[in-house]
Amino acid sequence: MKKELPVIETPKQKTKEKDYSKYFQTTYQPPSLKDAKRRGKEKVQFHKDFSIPDDLNGLGKGKKFMIRTYGCQMNEHDTEVMAGLLVDMGFESTNETEEADIILLNTCAIRENAENKVFGEIGHLKPLKLEKPGLILGVCGCMSQEESVVNKILQKHQHIDLIFGTHNIHRLPHLIKNAIFGKEMVIEVWSKEGDIVENLPRVRKGNIKGWVNIMYGCDKFCTYCIVPYTRGKERSRHPEDIIEEVRHLARNGYKEITLLGQNVNAYGKDLDGMEYGLGNLMDEIRKIDIPRVRFTTSHPRDFDDHLIEVLAKGGNLVEHIHLPVQHGSSDVLKLMARKYTREHYLELVDKIKKQIPNAVFTTDIIVGFPNETEEQFEETLSLVKEVEYDMAFTFIYSPRDGTPAAKMEDNVPMEVKKERLHRLNDVMNEIFLKKNLELKGEIVEVLVEGESRKNPDVLTGHTRTNKVVHFHGAKSLIGELVNVQITDPKTWSMGGELVETAEVSR
Repeated sequence: MKKELPVIETPKQKTKEKDYSKYFQTTYQPPSLKDAKRRGKEKVQFHKDFSIPDDLNGLGKGKKFMIRTYGCQMNEHDTEVMAGLLVDMGFESTNETEEADIILLNTCAIRENAENKVFGEIGHLKPLKLEKPGLILGVCGCMSQEESVVNKILQKHQHIDLIFGTHNIHRLPHLIKNAIFGKEMVIEVWSKEGDIVENLPRVRKGNIKGWVNIMYGCDKFCTYCIVPYTRGKERSRHPEDIIEEVRHLARNGYKEITLLGQNVNAYGKDLDGMEYGLGNLMDEIRKIDIPRVRFTTSHPRDFDDHLIEVLAKGGNLVEHIHLPVQHGSSDVLKLMARKYTREHYLELVDKIKKQIPNAVFTTDIIVGFPNETEEQFEETLSLVKEVEYDMAFTFIYSPRDGTPAAKMEDNVPMEVKKERLHRLNDVMNEIFLKKNLELKGEIVEVLVEGESRKNPDVLTGHTRTNKVVHFHGAKSLIGELVNVQITDPKTWSMGGELVETAEVSR
């Protein structure tokens, strides 16, 4: 039997306020944003000998689990790993809440609205817990890394059985065992990031598109963002492990992969003894027989010339680039600690467009950041019009406890924030529709992903540039790459007609 990963001893709780010791059965390890901010020089250890202990392999026999996932692609990836661990323990997956013996809420902390949804769901699950006392309810993911969240659960939601964070997912089998056989809440949240654990089991969602995590954490510390605290410092996987995972997906017929990282184009900067970045990695993956390769989420500061040169080679490297700008004003960007200016961002976009003429950009934008003036907001509007994004995720600023921005006066009234968001979305929607109308009559390559949610007689998929396309076709086309002529472009999606053979434009 392969040796088990070493278990890190957890320190005893030190609290200046309420003593929560009566609420937990195992050693209580609370999260600490202060500890999470520290970036030590300790080397990250790589473990490739993971296995579930024999005594835990059959623990889930005859039992079912459900994982509800909130937030980003990284959370989706983590859910796949947790599902893999539970399946290896003998559990079966279910989509029916009433059937589940374990329900895990894999949470997102990036915005207040996401947290509110989770606490609402925690409340909704309480009656089910009263009906089924043996049901294990767990909260994991980024919210679990926040002190205020854990304290709130301890105070108001004591029907929760298990809390763990983002750094100790490989410990899930042990935590489940403790939760099943213990009588009190089980809490294990590591404030300091863990090592990189390879060869974890995984249950992927579907067999067409796959997530491939290439690094963990973020060192940027944008003033509004909680992610560097909840996900730890930047840690890159070894290239050979990533490439082998991609090859495995290619051998199993996957048509598209997305390379994941909180700051994906910082990949490799922490690897000792080698000059190897995202450009190097993608240049190798480019040679693997898999039709499409994407990456997300990138940071403008780390988007270097070598990466652009590699992307310009095309092939299976798609021309869709997600490049979050967050704001159009250099003054606001400085307050956000983004470490680039409006001018630098636009120069980068221009450089990419020159080398990749068919590049399509998407972005993230925040409105209503503390001290944002009308003039500064207008700078965001003008930047959006200049770049002409094909899609964007737009948000109203919400403070996150523990971040520097949370200490700033949130002095933009909510009605002003909403009005600015509405104006921004109006401008965005005009651009989205314009860009899609330009594709009318064009033939595009579509990866068919399944039936439309609104009409089972219609198939749906994405183009290389990540646009949604609906069309009529045989169910046997699901999982295939097909050519579709665009006939009905709309703001958020496009309708089309299947064509047998034709030259694809994009």
